[in-house]
Amino acid sequence: MSSTPDPQPMRWVKSTYSGGEGQCIEWAPAHAHATGEFLVRDSKDPHGPALTFESSAWSLFVTAVKGGEFPV
Repeated sequence: MSSTPDPQPMRWVKSTYSGGEGQCIEWAPAHAHATGEFLVRDSKDPHGPALTFESSAWSLFVTAVKGGEFPV
């Protein structure tokens, strides 16, 4: 995982699990498809940093979330 300086020119998509309460993440699907890296940012801070995850790390994270490994 690393920090990306300025990914603003990308199109960002809000999580489909977002309830519209402002506690959302966004990701840049075109970047993921082009590079295999997943960029993720806080939707409340669109000008802030984004985190970069390798495909394998992102897959493990999503599996853990779906498996309920992180308490709410």
